[in-house]
Amino acid sequence: MSKKATYDVAIVGATGAVGETLLSILEEREFPIGELVPLASARSAGGKVKLGRREFVVKNLADYDFKGIDIAFFSAGGSVSREHVPRAAAAGAVVIDNTSEFRYRDDIPLVVSEVNPHAIAQYTTHGIIANPNCSTMQMLVALAPIHRAVGITRINVATYQSVSGAGRSGLEELGRQTAALLNFQDADPKKFPAQIAFNLIPHIDEFQPNGYTKEEMKMLWETRKILEDSRIEVNPTAVRVPVFYGHAEAVHIETREKITAEAARVLLEKAPGVVVIDERKAGGYPTPVSHAAGKDETFVGRIREDISHPRGLDLWVVSDNIRKGAALNAIQVAELLIATYL
Repeated sequence: MSKKATYDVAIVGATGAVGETLLSILEEREFPIGELVPLASARSAGGKVKLGRREFVVKNLADYDFKGIDIAFFSAGGSVSREHVPRAAAAGAVVIDNTSEFRYRDDIPLVVSEVNPHAIAQYTTHGIIANPNCSTMQMLVALAPIHRAVGITRINVATYQSVSGAGRSGLEELGRQTAALLNFQDADPKKFPAQIAFNLIPHIDEFQPNGYTKEEMKMLWETRKILEDSRIEVNPTAVRVPVFYGHAEAVHIETREKITAEAARVLLEKAPGVVVIDERKAGGYPTPVSHAAGKDETFVGRIREDISHPRGLDLWVVSDNIRKGAALNAIQVAELLIATYL
C-alpha cells in the first residue's frame, strides 16, 4: 500500500503530443493526483491544459522549483531532460523520463511495466527512471514471454513507424503534404528528410558510424538492458511510414530452444498487455489504424514458424506509439512506483 492518498505531479512538455496523452490517461486511470503542475517552454507558458474538467495554467519550466513534487514526467526532448531532470531529482521528485537521455546509463533503470517491473527499485540511486523507445517497448512486450520460455538468441526486425513518433510537427507535415499533393501542389519536406506523404523513408534519427541509425541502435541497446541479456543479437531497420498513429513491426526471432507457433500463441494470449489477433484469413491480423490507434494494448498477429530456420519464429507486432510507447508506460511505471516504493 502507498503511504499517501495523493501525489503531486509535474508534467514537462505538457502541451506536446505525449504531454496531452499523459493528461488524458492520468484522468482515465484515476491516478491519485494532488497538485498538478504542467510545465513547458517560455513560449508555451501561460497557456492552459485540461485534466478532466479542470484547467491548469502552464508554467515556465526554466524557473520552476520542483520542491514538493513527488513524480515528474518529462516528455520534452533530450536537451530539456539533460538540463532539468537532474535538478528535479535533486529537489526530491522521482523523474520518469521519456527521452533517450538517461536510458543507457547502467545506474538508471530502463523499464517496461510488463517486462521488468523489478528494475524500478533501482530508482533510488538517482531518482530517475527511464522510459524506453516506443519501438523497443512494443517489441519486448511481445517477445519477453517467449524469451523467458525458450530464450531468444537473435532478433531481426523491420519497423514501420508512424509520423507521431516525430511529435506534433510530424503529424502536421503528413497532413500538410497529403493535402498539398491531392491538390497537385509540391510536398515541400521540412520535418522529414524526404516527402513522407505516400512514401516510405528508411531513416529515423542520426546515422551512426556502422551505417545503422540511432533509432535502430536503440533497439539493440535497450533490448539487452531490459531483458538483462547481453547475448541477444538484434538486427533492426527502422522505416518512417505515412501513418498518423501506431507503429508496426515485422519481427523474426531465433530461439535457443524450439517453440512452435501454437505454443508461442498460447504464451502470448496469457501475456499481460498483449492481444493476439491471429487468424489466417483476410483481416485476421492487427493494423495500426484498425486496432492499435488509441488503444493501450500491444497487438500480435501473423504468428508462424520461420521456414528458413529450424528455431525461427515470425510475428507482426502493432501498438500505439504515443499511448503505450510513451505516455501509458510512464504512468504504469508511476503506478508501480507508488504501490510499492513511495
